[in-house]
Amino acid sequence: MPRPRFMDPTDRGLSTFGQEALPALYRHRLLTAGQLTQLLRPAATSTRYIRRQLEVMYDRGLVDASVRRTSRAGELLWYTTPLGCEVVETGGELAARAYRMTSEAAASQLQEHTLAVNELGLAFVRHARLLEDECGPLDWDPEVAHRVRDGDSRLGDEAFLVPDAVLQYVHTSPAGDGQQQRMLLTFFCEIDRATMSIARLAAKLHAYVRYARYVPQPAPGRGRPKAATGYRREAWRARYPAFPRILLVLDGASPAQLARRTDDLRALAAADTRLQPAAADLRAGVTTLDQLRRHGPLAPIVTPVFGDPTPVDALLRPSPAASAA
Repeated sequence: MPRPRFMDPTDRGLSTFGQEALPALYRHRLLTAGQLTQLLRPAATSTRYIRRQLEVMYDRGLVDASVRRTSRAGELLWYTTPLGCEVVETGGELAARAYRMTSEAAASQLQEHTLAVNELGLAFVRHARLLEDECGPLDWDPEVAHRVRDGDSRLGDEAFLVPDAVLQYVHTSPAGDGQQQRMLLTFFCEIDRATMSIARLAAKLHAYVRYARYVPQPAPGRGRPKAATGYRREAWRARYPAFPRILLVLDGASPAQLARRTDDLRALAAADTRLQPAAADLRAGVTTLDQLRRHGPLAPIVTPVFGDPTPVDALLRPSPAASAA
């Protein structure tokens, strides 16, 4: 029997937890109770409270759950129902997204990839708290489409760049005289769970090159003549203050295997005559999800895709020790 609709989308009678959890589930698609606890109640020592609150939201028709395919204990993955999506969209806190999680998608093979993307975001959030930087529960957004070609006839990768996530991070550092310098950082994040070939992973860099250089053109018969369009700028400048750093995050294999994948990726990028002219324009690095979890984005855990392989942090700047050498 289907559950009754216990609330109207305009009803704001959510608990404090519900007001935090529903937007997080809407944005991040699938989350475990453990991930939600780390994200919203980091001081908690168990997931009991979060699980009880999720059950209340389930009874109200706002969330649903699917069993994790790889879990022998029947771990649940939570997501917003159509009613839960309506509540979030009516609230106006987040921009409405065309994609909505379904029971079929929640139970599909995409589970582990979705959870890995959220583990990446959680790693940034956890270390931002430790460093007194800023990166919150809603500061990464999965699969944001960026047009890289004009026209409507091209589909898929030919027309759009779709990173696994776009992540925002504010880093604060001393600037002298007791002042602080704040850096607003944006990352294009890609997760590879050792399920794609290195050639396909390297090919993703071509889409970033196209986006870095893409200047939208007016539709035929519209706008000023081509000779008068010199003022046009790259499309990314309308969305970002600087071109985002590209972070390729590897998972799903042993450290030795991931190290070989990193070396192979660098070798392919170095041999690609189409990428080399763009190397100076792209700040791209590769690391592992395990290193990101354990050490955080500001540790020297990132290997640049281009040039010197000396590990750097996610800002793609040398570590102090390397700079002093």
